[in-house]
Amino acid sequence: MLITSFQNSDGFTLTQYKAVFTNDYILQGFKNSITLSVISAIIALIVTLFAVYAMMKFSEPVREKILILTNLTSNFSGIPLAFAFIVLLGNSGLFTLLFEKWDIDVLSSFSLYSWGGLLLIYIYFQLPLSLMLLYPIYDGIQQQWKEAAALLGASSWQFWMKIGLPVMLPGIVGTFSVLFANAMGAYASAYALTSSNYNLVAIRIGSLIKGDIFAQPELASAIAVILAVTMVTAMLISEWSISKTRRKLK
Repeated sequence: MLITSFQNSDGFTLTQYKAVFTNDYILQGFKNSITLSVISAIIALIVTLFAVYAMMKFSEPVREKILILTNLTSNFSGIPLAFAFIVLLGNSGLFTLLFEKWDIDVLSSFSLYSWGGLLLIYIYFQLPLSLMLLYPIYDGIQQQWKEAAALLGASSWQFWMKIGLPVMLPGIVGTFSVLFANAMGAYASAYALTSSNYNLVAIRIGSLIKGDIFAQPELASAIAVILAVTMVTAMLISEWSISKTRRKLK
């Protein structure tokens, strides 16, 4: 892929990379993908932070059953996931028609095939992954710490603000970077839902490879290399943040 991104019919060239950084449509695809990835990752993190906290209130057997269900849910993605949302929330979806019959305007201004619909699907497949990544982090918070803090007069809020969250912060940052990379590389669900109607990097790469009119694998390779650099950069920033946080906690 890297070699192909520097090639054309005349041999070695930087034309593909020049095209990427000067083409407004491709740059818009990067902007849309990054925005969608960041927002879906943040929302998934916030929801699952509370969800895992609630899970810890259950017994071990119940938590194991929830994790099994979550693991199964995490494998439900791609085209089947998009089809399921179309059946439920599409223009002729089950809930869309049901709410229309009941004269409920909840979905009157919502379109599954818009940015909001894409965000909903991205959040859906981010949630189980986020929960499975955060669960062992919560599990590392020992009960003795809570008891010691309570004996010293700390409230539950003070414990989480002063001890719990600082200890969990490296894991939370690492989870965010994984969720970001997971969303940036997502293709099948977005393509099945919007085809080429919404400009995302993964969809742009796919369209250049298969070629609606003619294929441009060299340009697709250049975009893919920049996408890979973006994701690796996000992971490196995450690693730097985690190591910095751990040094502060020592």
